[in-house]
Amino acid sequence: MREHGTGRTNLKWAALAAAGALALTACGGDADKEPSAPQGATASPGVQLPRLDGEKLQVAAVWTGPEQENFTKVLKEFEKRTGATVTFVPAQDPIVTFLGTKIAGGAPPDVALLPQVGALVSAVQNKWAQPVGPEAQAQLDKNYSAGWKSLGAVGGTQYGVYYKAANKSLIWYNAKAFEAAGVKPPTTWKELIAAADTLSASGTPAVSVAGADGWTLTDWFENVYLSQAGPEKYDRLAKHEIKWTDASVAQALSTLAELFGRKDFLAGGTSGALATEFPKSVTQTFTGGDRPAAAMVFEGDFVAVNIAQTEAKVGEDALVFPFPAVGAKAPVVSGGDVAVALKPSKGAQALLTFLASADAAQIQAREGGFVSPNKAVDPAAYPNDIQRNIAKALIAAGDDFRFDMSDQAPAAFGGTPGAGEWKALQDFLANPSDVAGTQAKLEADAAKAYGN
Repeated sequence: MREHGTGRTNLKWAALAAAGALALTACGGDADKEPSAPQGATASPGVQLPRLDGEKLQVAAVWTGPEQENFTKVLKEFEKRTGATVTFVPAQDPIVTFLGTKIAGGAPPDVALLPQVGALVSAVQNKWAQPVGPEAQAQLDKNYSAGWKSLGAVGGTQYGVYYKAANKSLIWYNAKAFEAAGVKPPTTWKELIAAADTLSASGTPAVSVAGADGWTLTDWFENVYLSQAGPEKYDRLAKHEIKWTDASVAQALSTLAELFGRKDFLAGGTSGALATEFPKSVTQTFTGGDRPAAAMVFEGDFVAVNIAQTEAKVGEDALVFPFPAVGAKAPVVSGGDVAVALKPSKGAQALLTFLASADAAQIQAREGGFVSPNKAVDPAAYPNDIQRNIAKALIAAGDDFRFDMSDQAPAAFGGTPGAGEWKALQDFLANPSDVAGTQAKLEADAAKAYGN
């Protein structure tokens, strides 16, 4: 993590997440599910909010589809409690550019959900962001670990509330496809490649890769790199203290090429992978019975949102295992979305207070595909054992995690479609044999973005 994670180990978080996810690969349903509130029900308010009758707020985020719909339910509850009117504004990546255009036009949203640490830093440097008020700070102090609070701070001042977290080290699989091929969840990279070979030979391509969305490729790289090179080098590369031409990067890319370089492993081959956007990468894995477009799809806990758009059921048809160990330890990469106020208004601060409370998080937790770093969220709010155990592992880990590397980088390098790391890794997916060329491009773009 930028300025916050050096020296921490991720072993506790990795062990907890691995144990929780592995235990659920054999889970056949939710018979032992803890009771939760009825769908759409709201518990007694745990956080006091001011009346904001007549006030209008805009909230911007890059979320679309079911994720946006689920967040809108949280905003509806805020409207009900305060009397304010809240409008969701769909943003585009890079969100810093989107917000810059809005601010230049004199119409910034009141609150934005930023998907990168680098975007928060940019918002503060550009003097767009407002420090959190005392009510939101009180919720943060009560509900969040020091690590998640520090990720929302810049220069010692608290600006953001991490509303949403993600375990981005999970591989979801089609249970019927695995059973038909006689494959079991792998625990090492070598076993993953062997399983991919068996699956593809059985007639079902092993992996659905969302190559049209460059951010998914950065997550592939980061998991391989963290496990293979270790947390200390991961931290240094995240800060560009070592170059992308380093031998450790070459090793990680070469390892990734063992998967990306096999066209028969990829749903639709190389061209299909490059044309596949993230939502489709998930849905095509969980449609078609025991002959889906692919047997596995890699990404975070939020994959469950897209699985819900199919007839597959999480915990039965759709199961999950931790990203396999490439080196000595399995990796765990975390991500998240931080809420920041862009206007010095009472309404913006009230919304930050609400988003820092368990009340808000529990509404979206019930919808699935969502994990909160808020310690006060009742585990019973999560809709199934898989989501519940992922959330419990996140909370139990405290501050022992590594944050998504590309999200720590300047947006020009780590968060821009068609540029920087996203584009370089898409080109690598198209030609996995060009390790040196990919490294050279990554380093040139990183040096320009970091200014060193």
